[in-house]
Amino acid sequence: MTSLHTNDGCNVLMIAPRFGGMSFWNYRATCELAGARYPQPPLGLITVAGMLPRTWSVRLVDRNIEEVTPDDFAWADLIMTGGMLPQQHDMLAIIDQTHGYNKPCAVGGADATSSPHIYASADFRVLGEAEGVIDEFVAAWREGRQSGVFEGPKFQVDVTKTPPPRYDLLKHWHYADMGMQFSRGCPFTCEFCDIIELYGRRPRTKTVDQMLVELQTLYDTGYRGFIELVDDNLIGNKKAVKTFLPALVKWQRTHGYPFEFSTQATVNLADDAEMLDLMKRAGFVGVFLGIESPEEDVLIGMQKKQNTHRNIAENIRRIYEAGIFVVAGFIVGFDDESHSVVDPITNLIEDAAIPFPTVGLLFALPNTQLMRRLKAEGRLHPNHDIDPLSGTPGLNFETKRNRLDILSDHREILRRIYDPDAYCARVIRAATKLNLDGPSGRISYTRLRSDLKKFARILWNVNRGYADFRGRFWRTLLAVVRKNPRAIKPALIMLAFYIHLGTFSKTLIKQTDDQIEALRSASSSANRETMAATAR
Repeated sequence: MTSLHTNDGCNVLMIAPRFGGMSFWNYRATCELAGARYPQPPLGLITVAGMLPRTWSVRLVDRNIEEVTPDDFAWADLIMTGGMLPQQHDMLAIIDQTHGYNKPCAVGGADATSSPHIYASADFRVLGEAEGVIDEFVAAWREGRQSGVFEGPKFQVDVTKTPPPRYDLLKHWHYADMGMQFSRGCPFTCEFCDIIELYGRRPRTKTVDQMLVELQTLYDTGYRGFIELVDDNLIGNKKAVKTFLPALVKWQRTHGYPFEFSTQATVNLADDAEMLDLMKRAGFVGVFLGIESPEEDVLIGMQKKQNTHRNIAENIRRIYEAGIFVVAGFIVGFDDESHSVVDPITNLIEDAAIPFPTVGLLFALPNTQLMRRLKAEGRLHPNHDIDPLSGTPGLNFETKRNRLDILSDHREILRRIYDPDAYCARVIRAATKLNLDGPSGRISYTRLRSDLKKFARILWNVNRGYADFRGRFWRTLLAVVRKNPRAIKPALIMLAFYIHLGTFSKTLIKQTDDQIEALRSASSSANRETMAATAR
């Protein structure tokens, strides 16, 4: 392996690993409709890049949009990579490839922090939040260290000292939207969630000035369009976000509303009219809500009590009235499911008019309360923390409810909610409910050129290449124009998502069918062996 530089300069090649397989969020087909290659850039890596010494040179290659070349490796003194569980296989491949070029590799991020043993082949493992450990790593590199494990203190990082991400490293025209972060952590205790294990239950927030600098930094690159605030729960610290949002409103107004925002939050967002009004005026157009289940006993069992004792469909209606579109997540396979969940979940999706619901199978993530409980109960499968490299990771444990019934429920829910007619009908109902009398319903002249270019591409590509969906697409858009013409843009975006979701749902259904068939075959084989043994 090459000897490490001990002077003050270093060429760092950051490689963002590919996300494995298809997923709800890997909507490459929808991106291509609008002329992009991938949904979002690697915010974690460009944030770490901003923490490195200014004398170091940094190059970024995102394997979701491009390939790493031999020249990239030849230029680099040090390779850095990191990511989440769905990127695990490619991270390991990057480590192997790096060693093939006789270069040292440092790995970090959520999956390495949760399952460091999987990344034992890396020369350096940088675990935890980077701000708390990066100086120690840099010092070790400058001393000439060739390997090591560096672990930062949990939940103690002061994010007010986090520098702006290196947006200048990105080829932003290849992405459908950009990422930004205001806070880390969530005050709730959902058993299946790894966020509170990685970032704690006391949300830590950046300052208003920090956020305005980041916005200006991104603005100065020439980017205009969507920004995803990737906070685990934007409203985890309501006081802080209500301090930030008025400043964001002012910044947006001054700059002609160059950005639209989406984020993640808990359903209790609907209880706060002031928050919804601030978000609307700041240009928020979408929010992801983790609903998980409509049933009280199931929610209590998973420790998601913030969703109990409320009319979720009514809560979503209030968010629509603030002009904010809702995407919602559901999970099948919890221990407290005592019966089929097909009707409860699909009925809520229809009643609430959620066009884009994500419905997955429960997966015990590494380093969560759920994983620890299942391990204590002896129910975890071998290699439970290995990414299955599948579009349907889930049920990596022995279930309480019959596994075949859970899989059958999952399949039937997917069949119903992603039926194209049902999907389009929900788009119309949701678009009709949207109250777009603020910035989200106004034309932004700073975004006009880029918006028109994207929408023209979507219309052209759907019309040219999707004959089986084309008729529904136009009928839905015309219905929205008649009922709520201001909602034409969010309706168009939701319809564009179906180009991915329609295909992806068929893949999920096929994979679920294969699992069901394998279970039935195993059961039949076991029954035959039992009968044969009895006969003997």
